[in-house]
Amino acid sequence: MQHVCVFCGSSPGNRPVYLDAAHQTGMALVQRGIGLVYGGAQIGLMGRIADSVLEQGGKVIGVMPEHLSIKEVTHPKLTDLRIVDSMHTRKALMAELSDAFIALPGGLGTLEELCEILTWGQLGLHRKPCGLLNVAGFYEPLLALFDHAVAEGFLRPAHRRLVQVDATPEELLDKLASYEAPLLPKWIERRDI
Repeated sequence: MQHVCVFCGSSPGNRPVYLDAAHQTGMALVQRGIGLVYGGAQIGLMGRIADSVLEQGGKVIGVMPEHLSIKEVTHPKLTDLRIVDSMHTRKALMAELSDAFIALPGGLGTLEELCEILTWGQLGLHRKPCGLLNVAGFYEPLLALFDHAVAEGFLRPAHRRLVQVDATPEELLDKLASYEAPLLPKWIERRDI
């Protein structure tokens, strides 16, 4: 892995453990010689992970939609900043630049980015590993929903395993490095209709 895309909140959250996790994730990336790809902001968890990587001499690629860059949330010290025309272009470029994906805690944007990249994996549009950094159990409700979707027949068990989970960045990066994508594309058979 040369670059990992991190989806995370533009807010810091209500507990210091979230900012600490962003900092630790940045340190873990640099220790492995992995560059960061992220949304380009200087605020919240986004800003903290970028600062962590930059403070250690690592490389950070930020991808920022023009309408957000105008609001002056763009991180001023990135190694490489790409200004794009839309949120859709942002996600596509971040996916293209990255070898793996990690979601730290965040809100609707983080959840949307995570679910879209998992869906792309489910559809066979990429075979890149995806992980959740389950900081202080933040993602337990989402993981329970995924399990419920399996139990109710809306998600195949193999597709549930598309997302790797750990509470520490080091262990999560180990899982992503050893991940092998299943050869099970999502096709709807006539008999399933």
